[in-house]
This record gives sequence, structure tokens and C-alpha cells, in this order.
Amino acid sequence: MRPETAPFRLAEIQDASELTRLIQSAYRGDSSRQGWTTEADLLDGQRVDEAQVLEVITDPQSLLLVLPDADGILACCQLESRADSVVYFGMFAVRPGAQGGGVGRLMIAEAQRLARKTLGATAMEMTVIAQRDELISWYERLGFRRTGETRPFPYGELRFGAPRRDDLHFVVLRRDLSSVTEDTV
Repeated sequence: MRPETAPFRLAEIQDASELTRLIQSAYRGDSSRQGWTTEADLLDGQRVDEAQVLEVITDPQSLLLVLPDADGILACCQLESRADSVVYFGMFAVRPGAQGGGVGRLMIAEAQRLARKTLGATAMEMTVIAQRDELISWYERLGFRRTGETRPFPYGELRFGAPRRDDLHFVVLRRDLSSVTEDTV
């Protein structure tokens, strides 16, 4: 699949249930072990619920980008406008069996293009669980850099999952988009 022919679209309310299943399958439970983005060794329980997905779909400050294929929604990500021309990148998921084949890179490239062109962003920011060294390294290869900032994990809020360890926290990654053009993403 090439970026210029990929059928990207924005999520609609009727996508919420399928998106919830996709995000859950990419990060939690046995299905997530088919891919490399699993958090199953760090967290049990849910990654997101349908109400949270619906909130993002209907939030005027957010876009939920999806990439469908013949089997449904293959990948998704959230772009949320924040202060100072920064876009938060979240709810990123690729169907576990399709991970490692370039779909994630394709999604991020489109997210960066959309953030820059449609939302006027000059930077993209995300949080990643600090213990996810392999995932952080992948993002760094795509141009994201650690800011040095950390954020606490929401212990006690089971809607984000049940931690299997007591040392979880997030690192903040950021990518400067000011030099990103249609040709460089």
C-alpha cells in the first residue's frame, strides 16, 4: 500500500466498537502477542473502552484517523490539537497480524501530513510507557526525540488497565514538524 493510494478517512461514530476492539487487540491480552506492540506483560485489563473512543470521535479538538482494508479497520491514530501548534498523537494501533509490515510507518506519515497541513501543527507529541524500549527506539528512528519529561501512570484508574508492576510511567516524545512536507513524510 502506498501513501498516495491508501484509503485513509476520519472515524465515524459507527466505527467506535470496531476501533475499541482494534486498540484492545493491539496492546492487551493474548491477541496482542501476535504483534510486537503488546503491553500484555506490563498491564492487564482494557486499554480503552468504547466511551473513550466515542469521546475522541466527537471531540472538536481531535481527529481519529483510520485506515480500512477488506477486513475492516487495519489501523488508527488520534490527533488532538493542543496549545502552541502542538498535536498530541495517541490511540495508535495496527492490527496485530499486520504489524511489522510498514502499516505503522504509513499511518504515522499520514498523521504527520494531516497534523501539518490540516491542523497547522509544528510539532507532534506522544507519551509511551518508559519500559517499552523497543517501541521508543522505533519512534526515535521515525524522528521523535525524548523531551526529558516524564508523566505518571494513572494507577488506580482501571479504565486504563491493571498494572502488573509498580514502576510504570510515561516518557514524552516529540517530533518537530516544521520541516515536514508532502515529500518528506
